[in-house]
Formats: sequence, structure tokens, C-alpha cells
Amino acid sequence: MTKSAMDVVRAARSQEHISDQEIRNQIFEDFFELHGDGLHGDDPAIVGGLATFHDHPVTVITTSRGKSLEERMKKHFGQSEPAGYRKVLRLATNAAKFHRPVILFVDTAGAFPGKSAEENGQGQAIAQNLLKMSQLPTPIISIFYGEGGSGGALGLACGDQVWMLEDSMYTVLSPEGFASILWKDASKTSEAAEVMKLTPKDLLKEKVIEGIIKEPENHEKVIQNIDQVLQEQIPALEKLSTEELLDKRYARFRKF
Repeated sequence: MTKSAMDVVRAARSQEHISDQEIRNQIFEDFFELHGDGLHGDDPAIVGGLATFHDHPVTVITTSRGKSLEERMKKHFGQSEPAGYRKVLRLATNAAKFHRPVILFVDTAGAFPGKSAEENGQGQAIAQNLLKMSQLPTPIISIFYGEGGSGGALGLACGDQVWMLEDSMYTVLSPEGFASILWKDASKTSEAAEVMKLTPKDLLKEKVIEGIIKEPENHEKVIQNIDQVLQEQIPALEKLSTEELLDKRYARFRKF
């Protein structure tokens, strides 16, 4: 049975899909978390650090929604503040210095829209990620494993490749927001989801992403599928010279 766009949206938002904790614990068993953005603070909505992937040093960065209600509120349900984006850039810059690939796992409805975020430079933090990460001389792969909303997601997907799990989404705006703005009618959310082309199949067809990772109900199999893609793509990117890597990355975004 073919899923509608709204079916994919619901699945991407479901608490049943794979979590950041599962990804870190099962793919990167020796993950060592690093804290802070080196300037203002430490955003718990971004969990990043060092690990090895099949005996290969990597930097791993995940968005994190949390488990308990208290933890979710602290993490703004996975919506990062400026300190989170600056943490991502700090970790990625450090990875480039030591030629470690950067792997980002994204599940966020968008950047945190609160007053504190605006006061601390939310737009600038995302813009700096787009500018500086696009120039880092090390492989960068982003994998969407849930929601991917607006600039908050784009600031975590500005590298060499973007992959998506089957039940994930990547969009400029939520379907609810799109329907409210375009038609002044939030009841047209399902129609908006279709129009927005936010599903992995739509995005692959438009060549916005590099591929789709199969997502069965069994989370262990999902982990295996992610692992296999990374085993194939990281060595392929590492074979490129720095000039080739950056030229391909530049061409990837220029085509849009």
C-alpha cells in the first residue's frame, strides 16, 4: 500500500520511530560526548562527540528530543537554540582539522523560535553553519531519521550528501503552517503535504537527496541499513582529494 504524504508526516513525527539514543548506542558503541559551543553555552538538543565507525575515527552529531517530558521540554523537543548550531560548527571544524568524517542525524521540526533564541542570534548561527560547513575539507553526511523542518534542518544538512529514512520528511515549513499561510485553512494540511513534495521519494526524484534508507519496523534492521550506507559512502568520499570534495559539494548546492 502506497503511503500518502501525510502518512509519511505522521510516521516521521511518531514516537515509535528510531531514536537518537538508539543510533548513538548501536552504531557508535564508544561514542564520547563533547559539550559546549565555545562561546555561550551547551544546548542539550544537540548531542555530539567522538566515536569510531568500524575502527574509523568519526565525529557524530545528533539532534535529540529527549525521553521524559521534563527532558523534552529542556531540549525544546529537539529544536535547537543558537548554542546548538554553534556546537555543531565547533565539532565539525574540529573534525576537519583532524580529517575525521562528520555524520549528522537530523530529527527536528525546526530551530527553536523562542525569544531567547532570537536574542542570542539564531539566524546568524544557522547562516554561519551554512557558510562555514560548506567549506570544511572533510566528508560530511547528513541522515534524516524523523522530521526535517526549515532552516533548522538545513543548518545541519549543508555537506556532501543527504540521506533519508523512508518515514522521514524534509521541508521548508510544516504542512499545517503551509496550509494556514497559503489557503488560510489549517484543515487542508493533507493537501499541503502533497503539494510540498516533502517525502523522501519526492525529494529523491527532484535530486535534493542522495538516497533513501529502508525503514522496517524492526529498529535493529534500520540500524543495519544505516550502517551499510555509511560503510559505502564514507570511503567513497574519503577517496576524493580536498579539491574534488569541495568542488562536488559546491556543485551540489549550485544545482538548486
